[in-house]
Amino acid sequence: MKDNTMIIAIDGPAAAGKGTLARRLASELGFDYLDTGLIYRAVGMKLAHAGHDPSDVIAAERAARTLSPADLEAPDLRQDEAAQAASKVAVIPGVRAALLEFQRNFASHPPGAKGAVLDGRDIGTVVCPAADVKLFVTASLEKRAERRLKELQEKGLEAIHSTVLADMRERDERDRNRSVAPLVPADGAVVLDTSDLDADQAFAWTLAHIRSK
Repeated sequence: MKDNTMIIAIDGPAAAGKGTLARRLASELGFDYLDTGLIYRAVGMKLAHAGHDPSDVIAAERAARTLSPADLEAPDLRQDEAAQAASKVAVIPGVRAALLEFQRNFASHPPGAKGAVLDGRDIGTVVCPAADVKLFVTASLEKRAERRLKELQEKGLEAIHSTVLADMRERDERDRNRSVAPLVPADGAVVLDTSDLDADQAFAWTLAHIRSK
C-alpha cells in the first residue's frame, strides 16, 4: 500500500487536539491532509438526511459505498449530531470496509505527492500500520469536555457542560469497546497527552519528533 511518500498517522479520542495538530503539521510540511472523521460523519449525516438511523446496517453500508467527495463538503459535518452519528456508523464492519480503500489510496498517493497526514481513530492500527510516524494524541476526559464546550459556545450553540461530558464519555466507551478497530494506540505509536499543553506546545513537540525521524 505505502508508496515513497511520507505518511503521518495521528489517532486519538475527540477533542484531544489531533485535528488542529494534523492540519498545522500538513501546512508546515507541505503535505496533504485528510480528516478521516469527516468520512464517517458524512456517512452518518447522509443517513440522517434520508431519515435512517445511523445504526441501520444495510442503509449505512449503502451510504458508505456511494459516498462522494462532495459529501465531505456538507456544512453540518462539524456539528455534534454528526459526531454522534459518525461514532455509530463507525462500529459497522461493512462501513469501515467500504471506506478503508479510500483512505489508503489517499495516504499512498496524496494529491500533492509529497506526503500525507491523516487523523482519526484507527489510522496507525488499521489504515496505515506502516506509517512513518504514528502518534496517539489524548487528554483527560474533563479537559476534552471543556474544550468541546468552548468550541460549541464559540459557534453560538447552546451547550451544557454535564451533557457534553456525558456524551463524550459515552462516545469514548463506544469507540474503545467496538469489535472492529477499537480506539487504542498503534504499535510503535508515541503517546502525546495534551491535557497540560496548548496547541503551540503540542505542535512544537510533534514537529521536533517528526524531524528527528
